[in-house]
Amino acid sequence: MTEIVAGSPAPEFRVPAVTRQGEHEIALSDYRGKSVVLYFYPKDDTPGCTTEACSFRDQLQDFEAVGGVILGISPDDPKSHAKFAEKFALPFPLLADPDHAVAEAYGVWKERTNYGKTYMGIERTTFVIDKDGNIAKVFPKVKVDQHSEKVLEFVKTLGDSVE
Repeated sequence: MTEIVAGSPAPEFRVPAVTRQGEHEIALSDYRGKSVVLYFYPKDDTPGCTTEACSFRDQLQDFEAVGGVILGISPDDPKSHAKFAEKFALPFPLLADPDHAVAEAYGVWKERTNYGKTYMGIERTTFVIDKDGNIAKVFPKVKVDQHSEKVLEFVKTLGDSVE
């Protein structure tokens, strides 16, 4: 597996997604010309994931003002995403990756340990993808406190080139 680093092309994907318009498929290429914040999170409606999602929700207008879009992705299915999005009024797409193919392509499906138990799961990571479809920045092993603010500050640096 190739490590995804700044400057490399973002792996393309097409997956089921939940948006305000309901469930449909979304491809990364649908967002060409925009700065994409693709954040991988472990599980819907858990404390850290909820904090992270609500932070992005609360700053969505700021991201949009600089030409950015937010896409959340986890192994949860669309039904779980729909409940999560409705419960917390999440206005951006939540992408379903139940076979973790996208997580594997981005290198965030990793061996994890929790309370001495080892399992495979998502390593919370955010990728900022530029308007040309290349990785502009990787935020690995994300701690959710102030994360959306840090991502926004970086996206603002790309905003000058958004048309």
